[in-house]
Amino acid sequence: MSAAKAKKSDAKTIRIRQVRSGIGCPIEMRETLKALGLGKMHRISERVDSKETRGMIAKIPHLVEVVE
Repeated sequence: MSAAKAKKSDAKTIRIRQVRSGIGCPIEMRETLKALGLGKMHRISERVDSKETRGMIAKIPHLVEVVE
C-alpha cells in the first residue's frame, strides 16, 4: 500500500448530515453543500476530518450538523 493510501485510511472521519435545504441560500452556500457531498435533505456524507472540511461546515452551520 502506498504512503498516501495508508495516510488516508488512518485519518479520522466525520459524518455530516444536511438538516435544511439550500433553496433560497446564496450560490456559495449551495456550492459548499455540493463540495461536502450533500444536496438533498437528511443525506449523510462521510468526510476526512480536516481543517478544510471543518471550515466548510463552519460556513454553513445552519444547513448541516455533525453526526457522532
